[in-house]
Amino acid sequence: MKKQFGSFQELISGSDLPILVDFYASWCGPCQMMAKNLDQVNQSMKQKVKIVKINTDKYPDLASKYQVQALPTLVLFNQGQPVDRVEGLLSAEQIVRRLQNLI
Repeated sequence: MKKQFGSFQELISGSDLPILVDFYASWCGPCQMMAKNLDQVNQSMKQKVKIVKINTDKYPDLASKYQVQALPTLVLFNQGQPVDRVEGLLSAEQIVRRLQNLI
């Protein structure tokens, strides 16, 4: 689901659930595979975490601020602060396991 927000900081700090941000680019092959995996994660964990996708081509300042140097990069935010990050392609099961250990 696509949503508009006033600012990224407002989005991550105003959420009652932790937010998993997928920094991606439309031209990135592994990012396309990660999108399918994140759909599965969302199905099993939507009561515990929100998933947000940020296109680094459209928001290069955010990618720079959070030191995204490889795609895809997942960053988990809790109460507005980054608490975990992983670069590269993970399976849905790997993402769920990682999130369950952190949430």
